[in-house]
Order: sequence, then structure tokens, then C-alpha cells
Amino acid sequence: MDTSNLPVAVIGAGPVGLAAAVHLLERQETPLILEAGTSVGASMLSWGHVRLFTPWKYATDKSAAALLQATGWEHPSPEEHPTGADLVNQYLRPLASLPELRDHIHVNARVTAIARAGFDKMKTTGREQAPFILTVTTSDGDEVQYLAKAVIDASGTYTKPNPLGANGTPALGEAKAANQIFYGIPNILGHDRERYANKTVLVAGSGASAFNVLLDLTKLIQQAPETKVIWVIRRALTGRVFGGGEADELPERGSLGQRVRNLVEQGTFQIASEFKATRIQRVGNQLEVSSDTQTLALVDEIIVTTGFRPDVSLFSELHVSLDAAVESPVALASMIDPNLHSCGTVPPHGAEELKQPEPDFYIVGSKSYGRAPTFLLLTGYEQARSVAAAVAGDWEAARQVQLVLPETGVCCTTRDDSVGISCCGTASPVQQSPVIQLIDIAAPQSVAASCCGTPAAVVEPVLQGNTNSGSCCG
Repeated sequence: MDTSNLPVAVIGAGPVGLAAAVHLLERQETPLILEAGTSVGASMLSWGHVRLFTPWKYATDKSAAALLQATGWEHPSPEEHPTGADLVNQYLRPLASLPELRDHIHVNARVTAIARAGFDKMKTTGREQAPFILTVTTSDGDEVQYLAKAVIDASGTYTKPNPLGANGTPALGEAKAANQIFYGIPNILGHDRERYANKTVLVAGSGASAFNVLLDLTKLIQQAPETKVIWVIRRALTGRVFGGGEADELPERGSLGQRVRNLVEQGTFQIASEFKATRIQRVGNQLEVSSDTQTLALVDEIIVTTGFRPDVSLFSELHVSLDAAVESPVALASMIDPNLHSCGTVPPHGAEELKQPEPDFYIVGSKSYGRAPTFLLLTGYEQARSVAAAVAGDWEAARQVQLVLPETGVCCTTRDDSVGISCCGTASPVQQSPVIQLIDIAAPQSVAASCCGTPAAVVEPVLQGNTNSGSCCG
């Protein structure tokens, strides 16, 4: 079948998906943009109250911005930092409303499956000549199908949060406690305020999302003094947890970690480090979170910021090769493994690294990073440009990848995050960190006995200064 006149399906109308569409249009390709949400940037609006650490100068695609500027649109101040809602309202929505794009965008169109028309996964002979067929569920539950010459999956990972359970699967009881668990960054100072004010809140995670939550809860404590926070991290509390500080070329990113570090040293909240949750139990109206050996104090709410993972079910009928651990395209995995790389140490890459055994199928944007949390918008925009060139047959342009990312100020040369000195050789202690020393205290059997009659371990928040932790480069 001649597929040359078919559109290129772009899954997701976020920043990278729309950038891919713009680059396709530049090459006289027709994009078919399928967005599961009710508007462009739907996932970003879910955390629209959060301010990006990326300034406007790094938050827009050059070709997309040029298309907008031709209509009189003014680029926001390059050094200012947008919120998620700002990025949607000031950039994505104006872009999507342009006549070049608007008729190509379909919202409330959730892609549930991608295959080759007439070919299941086992059939190989002739499959490259068959068009892709995408099954889409609409808002009223109906299913429709579209044919495409190529598919660019820019659907992101936000709708697939990682669980609290340290095994990568939900902790026992996690699903049952869902009404008291939020995955992501709630609007603590806005419409979610009453949910957390004067409550005991457990925050799990050690990345930028967790930092945002901890900073918002700190502000809430000033308004509602009975609010208490327990910060749970799975790794050791070393200086590297807090990032590069002043050495970070994205100042707001460096500031996030430094502000949280200051709060830790001031004793603003309790910390349970190297704590790997395995079970959640309801005790009255509260929740009890345990690891295999310890149990934390009761909490009212849990906020899980342990990252996201890609939905790989969409392309289960395609020939796709993903790294077994990172769940990114195999050639990309070694470049972005968070055990080895920060956002700013990822080498340039494009269609060559993103291509799959299934020709003309590409995963771009945050989804291309699989479970790695180090994605930046600049990376996605360059991926979109390169992949659009490849789809159009211009592999020379696709391979001319140039990308300079702002460094994090963290040099990462070791997988061992528990070492008490920095990986660059200079210790940077976390002074007077109020780390909860997890001490097993036998509880009366009538109160906290395990189901087998052995007294369960209870963790008391014994605060100790941790002066042996080191930064990575700080």
C-alpha cells in the first residue's frame, strides 16, 4: 500500500508533541495530533500551579516560536520562569490556535493501541509497507481508527506515576488507601490547602517534585502550625540529594535543592532516609507506613513524588526495543541512566538513537527517557526536530544533532550514593540534619503486634545530626 499521502500521527499535544507537528509542517508532512485530554497541554495543567526551574528561554521550541512571532506573538521574558499553566496559556494554546495547526489537533482522543494494518506482532514479511493503524477512544467511549505513515509517541509519562512501594509495585494496602494518597504535586497552597492544613503529611521522593512539595508544606506550616511533615527517601541523605546548588546553570533548579537543604538543617521536618516502604495499613482515620523492618508514626495524608514510568501497552503489537531497566530506547539508555548522568551531562541525541526495529515509529519527549527523571524540554525539542527530518527522509539533517544543556553542577561518577564524601573528593556535610534514626522498639502485643504474634517494630523520631553526608560537587 502506498502510504506517502497518509499523515504522521503525533500522540500527545504537549510541548514536544506540538513541536514535532511544527517541524513536520516545515517539511510538508501532515501531522495528525491525538491528545487524550480536553485541551492541549492537559498533563501540564494538572500541575499548572508549579513554577518550572527552566526559564522561558529554554521552554519554547525555536521553530514554534518563530511561527508564533510571525503573527505578532511576543515571546515572554527569556529569564522569567513560567508555571505549568503559564506555559500552556501563553505558549501552547496560542500555538495550537494557529491556522497551520488547529485543524490537525484532536482532543479527547486517547490512543489505546498502535499496530500495523493487517499485521500482528508475529507477522514480519511485508509489514514495513503496511500503514500504522491507531485505535482511539473518544470522550463518549466510541472507538475510531486512523491510518498513518509514521507514528511519533510524545504522550509523556505523567499519567503513570510510580507507586510508594519500593519494589516498583504498589505497597501492600496502597490501592486501598488511595483516597489519602496524592501522586505528583498537589496545590497545597491553593485548592488542596484544607486537605493538608494541620495534618501529619508523609512526603516520599527526593527529586525536584518532592522539593516543591516540601517547600509548599513549609509555607503551609507558617499558616497552619499544627501541620507536620515526615520526608521519606529511599537512599541515604547525602549532599548529592540536594543537587548542585550555586554550581547549577539553571539557578532555580539549584535553588530548589539548597532551600530544602536549609530547611533540613533547621529541623523543619522529620526525615526517614534509606526507608523502603512495603506496606500501608489503616489505623482509624490515619495511615501507618512500614518497611520490612520499621514502622513510621501515623500520618493523615501521603504525597508520592517517586517519579513516573512510560505506558508501553500502546505499542505492544509493534517491534519495539526498550532498555530492560530504564525503559527507554536501548541506544539512549546508557546516555540518560540517572545513576550515571544528570540533566546537563546527557550527550546530544536524535532520531538515530530513538529509532526502533519498527521503522517510522519513534518515542520522543519525557517518554523517551522511560523511568529516568532527568528530561529537559530542550532535549525534547531537538528530538522533535531530528525525528521530523528522519520521517521526511532527510537523514543527513536528522543526524546533525546539536544540543547544549545547562549543567546541574553535580558531577556523577559513582553509583554509590551512600558514600559519606563527595564523588569529586570534597566533603560537604549536611549540618544537623534531623534524620529519623530508625530504631526498633518493641510495642505491646495488644497494640502493635504482628499477625504472627511477634511485636511489630515502631519507629520513633529520634533526631540526630548527620555530619558525615557529602555533596557530589558542592
